[in-house]
Amino acid sequence: MTFVYTVIAIVAAVALIALLLPRKVVVTRQTQVDMRPQDIIARVASTDGFQTFNPYCTTDPDLKITPFGPAEGTGSGFRFDGKEGKGKQTVTEVTATRVTHLIDLGAMGKPVQTIEAKPNGAGSQVTWTVTSDMGFNPVFRIFGLFMDRMLGKTYELGLKNIAALA
Repeated sequence: MTFVYTVIAIVAAVALIALLLPRKVVVTRQTQVDMRPQDIIARVASTDGFQTFNPYCTTDPDLKITPFGPAEGTGSGFRFDGKEGKGKQTVTEVTATRVTHLIDLGAMGKPVQTIEAKPNGAGSQVTWTVTSDMGFNPVFRIFGLFMDRMLGKTYELGLKNIAALA
């Protein structure tokens, strides 16, 4: 019986510790790009334009992209299905320097992605940020500890892809 109580205590302690971990997880990468901010924003706000630098297209040549909504701007987006998962990405806001996307991953959550391009010298400082709400699920919160390591390289590749377009 002592063994059962010990196991229950360990599980409860791990769950409690996990719930003390941050609920919101932010992954950010940035780089300098030799393109005007408005040219970058135009690509990011367009379904076809986004695919020209989409890092998942680079790592998964069999990625299926299905556009929906308008070709660009708020409400435009695409469904994706590939080796990294499936879901949909929708443009929710476009400003002169930033595009915001809602990424719907079903049961895995709905992270918010922003790509910002601000004038910097002859080009732009481009910042790619994804914010995820891990909720109250202790497993998701533990998973959140590894998000920067898991997603950071992907966004670095996306930024390299944008820079290569210049």
